[in-house]
Amino acid sequence: MSDAVKDRKFVALFDWFDQGRDGYLTHEDFQRMAELFTALAREEDQANTTAMRDAFERWWELLITLGDTDADGRLTQSEFVKLMKSSVTSPENFESAVLAIADALMSALDTNKDGVLESQEYVQMYSALGIPPEHSSDAFRRLDRDSDGTISHEEFRTAICEFYLSDDENAPGNWLIGPIDQPA
Repeated sequence: MSDAVKDRKFVALFDWFDQGRDGYLTHEDFQRMAELFTALAREEDQANTTAMRDAFERWWELLITLGDTDADGRLTQSEFVKLMKSSVTSPENFESAVLAIADALMSALDTNKDGVLESQEYVQMYSALGIPPEHSSDAFRRLDRDSDGTISHEEFRTAICEFYLSDDENAPGNWLIGPIDQPA
């Protein structure tokens, strides 16, 4: 596998998750990300809100338990990248730590339960998550694999898997949070 491609993706993810902009990931950063994601759900949608919060907590616990070697309660960029490649993306962890967030988010946003997101919904979602609209508009076009003007739950899940698991630099899922060589 190409470590260079995954390194670049996970550095971009680190930059996005570093809500305190201090060069470290902390529990507070993960809680802030969870709040950004859960704010996209309707107020009465406790099932998806809880699922997202729980998944962010599982992800954080996995990272801190396996990677906080100096017990300071925070992770450097290099620690995070190493853990993402070695542990978070392993089959026994990926579903409950990453895909659980994606599934709950898609379910929360699909208020009419038609199984798809339209371009405007997708761009608004990522704008609320701090991704510039020019990046999310481009990502939408790439992720709409069947060119039907929507992103299905399956297309969204495929994009998530590509972003986290693929070593193919040209995989459409790599555009999930914008260009991988540019901070989110």
